[in-house]
Amino acid sequence: MPASTKFVVTGGAGFIGSTLVRRLLRLGPVAVIDNLLTGRERNLEEVRGQIEFHNTDIRDAKAVAPLIAGADTVFHLAAIPSVPRSIDDPEPSHEVNIDGTFNVFRAAAQGGVRRIVYAASSSAYGDTPTLPKTESMTPAPKSPYAAQKLMGEYYASVFYSCFGIETVSLRFFNVYGPRQDPSSPYSGVLSLFMKHLLNRTTPTIFGDGEQTRDFTYVEDVAGLCYKASQAPGVAGKMYNAGNGGRYSLNFIWDLLQKIEGVRIAPNYGPPRPGDVRDSMADTASAKAELGHAPRFSIEEGLKRTLEWYRQTI
Repeated sequence: MPASTKFVVTGGAGFIGSTLVRRLLRLGPVAVIDNLLTGRERNLEEVRGQIEFHNTDIRDAKAVAPLIAGADTVFHLAAIPSVPRSIDDPEPSHEVNIDGTFNVFRAAAQGGVRRIVYAASSSAYGDTPTLPKTESMTPAPKSPYAAQKLMGEYYASVFYSCFGIETVSLRFFNVYGPRQDPSSPYSGVLSLFMKHLLNRTTPTIFGDGEQTRDFTYVEDVAGLCYKASQAPGVAGKMYNAGNGGRYSLNFIWDLLQKIEGVRIAPNYGPPRPGDVRDSMADTASAKAELGHAPRFSIEEGLKRTLEWYRQTI
């Protein structure tokens, strides 16, 4: 990788990563590392000529190391990001989310990288009843995925304390937005809702639909990732990356129907193993120390996302 490359985004062909790549391109050169297991090269279509793209698996330490060496900042978003998939097929999730994360951190430490921003997960909180979730809470992961992402946080902290590389972990809370793939059975619920809405088909909601999530628009998450890469005095820390609100799945489906002007009653299925009941971020620390300032309301984010799907599906 040329010494001039300033930013590296692992998982940069994913829907969050590709949004972050677009933001970073305004600021400097960007290299993307993605094996396209869950990412899609089409997510980078109109910026493909402006980036370095490496179809590389983070499980391959020797291949990853030279791509990371010399970067200013590594945004580590690459993962197999699914609770159900980590239960159905836990070995690949472990290899990518733990072994791959170690490889990225090790390569960054050896390659003189200034800072790593690590995409952690709110699933680390588990089903503790207290809301909102604060960073001081004891983790209680309920799934292999949650445990894997939590281990990444611990590695981030250790690589700062033992090897001196600046790390910041951001616990993502149910990120949604354009380019989220609705074709996989493991897709996020909002991308599936969008697909059903536009196709006028019936969605299945697992559980009673009253489970709540802190849905966070992808542009707000990308903005916070960059702020986390620049904020002073935050190395070795972890922050919630949510909006500070919570909405039930029934509310979201009702709101989408109102936006689209249709009425489609959902089906309800049994709750999914490993799912938490309620989730909501306390964002006070992220606002105070990182400058987190979400711009998009749930309605505005859903409208923008729906419009993207309308033009794409």
